[in-house]
Amino acid sequence: MCVAVSMVALVGLGQAPASASGTAQDGPVGIGVIGDGLRVREVRALLDGWQAGAQARVSLWKGGSYVRMVRGWKYSSSREERGYRHEYAAWKINKTFPHRSRLCVEFRGHDRMPCVTIQR
Repeated sequence: MCVAVSMVALVGLGQAPASASGTAQDGPVGIGVIGDGLRVREVRALLDGWQAGAQARVSLWKGGSYVRMVRGWKYSSSREERGYRHEYAAWKINKTFPHRSRLCVEFRGHDRMPCVTIQR
């Protein structure tokens, strides 16, 4: 599937190191993190295609182990930009996270979980 140019800033490949900002994609699921230093302002989740009733959540991982849920299940909204159809959910976080911790998103019913590493 072709990704619109405006979506490139939100969707990357693999795990992306970041200074509380970055993107990653794992199959049809993508994550975008916006922040400064170790402080995260917002987390965005994308799912390729339209899937009515899709739900996403954000979790924190450190050293390959689950730490805690950052934000619980939230219904996504369907969007289309330049012919690219996707589900979208966003959370205002406004919290500081430990160096080298990972924020991950997952969509209910999908086994993919992309993560962004928070680094100084």
